[in-house]
Amino acid sequence: MTSKRAISKVSLSFAIQPAQRASNRISTRSISSLYHHPIRRQARNPLPRISNPSQLRRNTTSSSPSSSTPRLYTFTDIQSLSQSPSPSRILIDVREPSEFEPGHIPSAINIPITSQPDALLLPPEEFEDKFGFEKPDTGKEIVFYCKAGVRSSAAAKLALQGGYERVGEYRGSWMDWVGNGGKEER
Repeated sequence: MTSKRAISKVSLSFAIQPAQRASNRISTRSISSLYHHPIRRQARNPLPRISNPSQLRRNTTSSSPSSSTPRLYTFTDIQSLSQSPSPSRILIDVREPSEFEPGHIPSAINIPITSQPDALLLPPEEFEDKFGFEKPDTGKEIVFYCKAGVRSSAAAKLALQGGYERVGEYRGSWMDWVGNGGKEER
């Protein structure tokens, strides 16, 4: 019968053998220095400690027009806009012409964002030559919609970058309009 002490010595020798091949001498100190090495410690805890929450800052002082967010419109907002259009507010469908022609929200104009992403950045004369109507004035509110809300979000961001200050977005877009029984214009 083998004693417990003999078994633990054998187990320990098997555990140490691979390490002894790598270096002839192994000690408790060298193992602990590997574990407590500053680089290893940094990898375990990469974030700095913050003792005072007031050390955290938020960048909320930016007041440029490009940092503002578009106003979000609902189905009822767009419905009232399409029933009584205003010269100071323009509804823009950013789908491609092949999607626009079969049906769109009444009073909307088509400026395709996918094929013409720089449309709102064009000079007024070039814009009118390309689309056949005047470029929306930067003082007017422009409201974007598409099929499902993705392209309209991109168009709103581009409009803000292009100097438009009053930008709106109908995130429900065409799918929401048709789903709620909105009137279609062809």
